[in-house]
Amino acid sequence: MSAYDEHWPDEVPTMSEEGGIRYLHLGTEWIQGAMRVRKPSELVLAYTRQMMAWLLFIEPRKTDSVGILGLGAGALLRFTLKHTPVNVETAEWNPAVTAMCHAYFRLPRNDRSYIDHVDAAVWVEKPHNIGRYVALMVDLYDSQAQGPVRESVEFYQGCQRALSPDGGVMTVNLFGNHESFPRNLDSIRQAFGGPVIELPESDAGNRVVLAFRGPVLQSTTAELLDRAAQVEKDTGLPAIRWARHVLEQLRTEAWQNPGGLS
Repeated sequence: MSAYDEHWPDEVPTMSEEGGIRYLHLGTEWIQGAMRVRKPSELVLAYTRQMMAWLLFIEPRKTDSVGILGLGAGALLRFTLKHTPVNVETAEWNPAVTAMCHAYFRLPRNDRSYIDHVDAAVWVEKPHNIGRYVALMVDLYDSQAQGPVRESVEFYQGCQRALSPDGGVMTVNLFGNHESFPRNLDSIRQAFGGPVIELPESDAGNRVVLAFRGPVLQSTTAELLDRAAQVEKDTGLPAIRWARHVLEQLRTEAWQNPGGLS
């Protein structure tokens, strides 16, 4: 049994604030999320900005759904609701985290947002979630915030099935210098059976990884860069830099992508 199963529901979320930024904790000094009080929709932590890199490959529509596994301080949810027209379903194991976010982290009560208080491993297996999402953002950590609490091949296979077969992207928050990183990377590769992109490690040690389902990589280099420029213009995210990094990784991967990103 993992720490996630035994302890997370009993962990009481706490809060700190410094320099106009409010931080969420789970009873330890480790940061679980952050919000700039005067700009609540801003993505304060570098890795949260990278978690939005799925926008390079998906132009979200009003009819689309996005999934978030792990609410944290609600940063990804706030940003997604502000900058895209999609519906968002969030899986959060601890109802106390949701209550804290509503009380202190400006978590929106929005008819495009639904929070399911459930284990993420159970959530990905729910029939109504299979094949439903154009993007899945996975950020599952316990109070020590060192390695994800869901890392099996079976879990990532569930994530893969939750993505739309017409095109979907998973982003996962990992720690590059943690012993769990190569294990997660291997599980993701096995589950998705295709290219896995690692974005540059943040100063805090976070390493965001992207995996894909469907034909989302079947575009030209010019199309990807054009899309990146539009994302950067619309959101302020460093999407052009991400796109160039993605292209460099794809060119050095030991797999072939005929007709795509050429």
